[in-house]
Amino acid sequence: MAGWMPHNFAQRRPFLEQRMAMIKAVRRYFDDADFMEVETPALQTMPSADMHIHGFQTEFFGADLKKIRDYYLHTSPEFEMKKLLVAGLPKIYQICHVFRNGESTRLHSPEFTMLEWYRSGADYRDIMKDCEGLLRGVASSLNITEFKHREHSCNPFKDWEYLSVAKAFKHYADINLDMYLDDVKGFSKAIAGAGIRVSEGDGWDDLFFRVMAERIEPFLGMGRPCVLYDYPASMASLSKRKAGNAAYAERFELYVCGIELANAFSELTDAAEQRKRFTEDMAAKKALYCFSYPLDEDFLTALEYGMPEAGGIALGLDRLAMLCAGVDDIAQVLWSSKP
Repeated sequence: MAGWMPHNFAQRRPFLEQRMAMIKAVRRYFDDADFMEVETPALQTMPSADMHIHGFQTEFFGADLKKIRDYYLHTSPEFEMKKLLVAGLPKIYQICHVFRNGESTRLHSPEFTMLEWYRSGADYRDIMKDCEGLLRGVASSLNITEFKHREHSCNPFKDWEYLSVAKAFKHYADINLDMYLDDVKGFSKAIAGAGIRVSEGDGWDDLFFRVMAERIEPFLGMGRPCVLYDYPASMASLSKRKAGNAAYAERFELYVCGIELANAFSELTDAAEQRKRFTEDMAAKKALYCFSYPLDEDFLTALEYGMPEAGGIALGLDRLAMLCAGVDDIAQVLWSSKP
């Protein structure tokens, strides 16, 4: 690969050795908790339900070299793993490579390693407890007392911070998010009033992510891990709505040293509602990016058959390896250079 040289590998070898020790610790945690490790296909019909995440497209040809259909490399094994929940597997995890087009920064690689796990008969609160046990188990196994990124540190053995998205907006940006969930103009005005740049044509998601990036995320997970929970329902297409407040969904993200490490849900199990959200999200993707993905009809059929109540999560293992090694570029913990 262009840019790869033996001395570059030698410099990264200690980080890579620690990475593999970390992965062994991850497997030990789930094996000890009686999870089943699974492997699911990487080729998918619908690579992602998130309108802002893009897959790598490939083509499937028959023996006569005539094109049969398009496939995409998965951006997550989520849909296939949920089908296994429907099939009766109660506790599953997977470590696999996933692929996202258009992502290459110090924290992103177009090909990276994902850890996902799911529990039947559970919700996002159970997954929060898993996260505490997992990060503490990894740190103990590696004989480290804190995770590090640049000048920041985070001790997973301290009491974790649990912060709702609405409270984070109020605390860090002095914005009452409840007032603007369906009001783009009002949201834009409030954000400008907080001294944050806004642009003509900003959508609601654009405004939300700008506040998160500039005023909230840099302060999360400092000193101790932070669980940021209860996202606006419009930003959680695969999650159940929150009981008693349908404007929000049972979704959380885990932050360590200002880095988003994981994204989790109380899983949506209603097939009709899921189809509706998929359709709306793909229409929005088409309008914004001029392309969309076909719906995963097998997944929707599985939901119709009956998926149990469940909690699930996706955690970026490369980022966790960065935090374990205290490095600031994801390339330092990958086995090859970034493209």
